[in-house]
Amino acid sequence: MPVPFFDLKLQNSKIRKEIDAAISAVVDSAHFILGSNVAEFEKETAAYHGAKYAVGVASGTDAIHLALKAAGIKEGDEVITTPFTFVATAEAISYVGAKPVFVDIDPGTFNIDPEAIRKHLSDKTKAIIPVHLFGQAADMDRIMAVADENGLKVIEDSCQAIGAKYGGKHVSTIGDAGCISFFPTKNLGGFGDGGMVITNDEEIYNTVKVLRGHGSRVTYHYDMVGYNSRLDEVQAAVLRVKLKHLETYMEARRKNAVLYNQLLAGVVETPKEYPNVRHVYNQYTIKAKDRNKLQEFLKSKGIGAMIYYPLALHLQKVYEHLGYKKGSMPHCEKVQDEVLSLPIFPELTEAQVKETASAIKEFYKK
Repeated sequence: MPVPFFDLKLQNSKIRKEIDAAISAVVDSAHFILGSNVAEFEKETAAYHGAKYAVGVASGTDAIHLALKAAGIKEGDEVITTPFTFVATAEAISYVGAKPVFVDIDPGTFNIDPEAIRKHLSDKTKAIIPVHLFGQAADMDRIMAVADENGLKVIEDSCQAIGAKYGGKHVSTIGDAGCISFFPTKNLGGFGDGGMVITNDEEIYNTVKVLRGHGSRVTYHYDMVGYNSRLDEVQAAVLRVKLKHLETYMEARRKNAVLYNQLLAGVVETPKEYPNVRHVYNQYTIKAKDRNKLQEFLKSKGIGAMIYYPLALHLQKVYEHLGYKKGSMPHCEKVQDEVLSLPIFPELTEAQVKETASAIKEFYKK
């Protein structure tokens, strides 16, 4: 039985009538930029998170970039983050002229190690970007303690973690701002790129709103150098439909994760979920011996599996000027050779989970 890594067609087919109606309404309105859908989606997303404000932007990358800019991070500053993440996390730091300072991870959660943050603080450190990787919340109590003790901004990269919780709070609401991606394969995915900045800070909210629209508060009057980074009205309409189903999608992912955990116990190292968090499994990521051979074996059986991420950012050519060497992040470098993400999308059937687990067991028996 083939098991795809994603099946976006299946999800969209189940809500096709709702989506078609939403898109048709936008077409009929002929209001395509910052219309009522964007405004309403911002309110609905803020309410979902229990936050005061939300600002729709063009992508998750832009959300991190504009949040950093609005938080006052500038050229010459240092921002501490994890190297085990998608490149956008570090790119956004570079966009504002700051220096990414990479620190090692907790190999149990794949997230940034708060004690490693402490060891890399300097008088240039101005912010921390924890990444809630794969849908698992970072250790925000300890991260916020470091930030509060040192007067640092915290911008949460929640691009893989909408709906995740830490200590009963939604991620994106614990630091100064949180950043969401609506890339199609995310837990809440649109029909293209899109992003959102979540914040309880009125100044950050107002600044991001100005930055996303060319630095303008009044049409054709410009207060700062801004960007063209507006969430598209059609995307907002689609996302409003999907937001209504988000909790259902997440519970389906979590149910599939529980089944995987049961079937793969003692075979591979399955993801950890701590008592004070809600993991939303944007990816279900195992640690496996002979990872590359396992991936090829699954592929031969028509089972999709992906590697997030095969080469950490501190070892990438783009950041070689920072001077990191192999061996500088031992936990990160070890897991990059072990991780493999299995199919986990909400519409995945029990039979497909069992098929995937059975194939993994077969590989290790051989």
